[in-house]
Amino acid sequence: MRARSNQVVHLELHTGDLPGAADVYAALCGWHGEHVEAAGHSYLAIEMGKALGGGMVECPTPRALWLPYVEVDSIAAATDRARGLGAAVLLEPREGPAGWRSVVAAPAGGEIAFWQPKR
Repeated sequence: MRARSNQVVHLELHTGDLPGAADVYAALCGWHGEHVEAAGHSYLAIEMGKALGGGMVECPTPRALWLPYVEVDSIAAATDRARGLGAAVLLEPREGPAGWRSVVAAPAGGEIAFWQPKR
């Protein structure tokens, strides 16, 4: 019996040039968003499709990267499981207004964020 597959629910671009990235993706994909200020950072919330939310955040990164957010039942359990499988925890579980998130990096698998929404 196969375990339940966890869904990607959000896709976030981390970039050093938010205006440039917003222009590129508006032209390429028709993605237009709403600017949001959160904790002193500029964030562009975008709709990427019927079931997938997204955003772009400006941060000091050497190269732009996409970070998928996977919904989990327990942020602590998912983060601990990743750590047990050899992943580095880049962001310990942190609560926000709508839920909890963490970010891990697996040696052979790149970075992924876990998301546990508040019910």
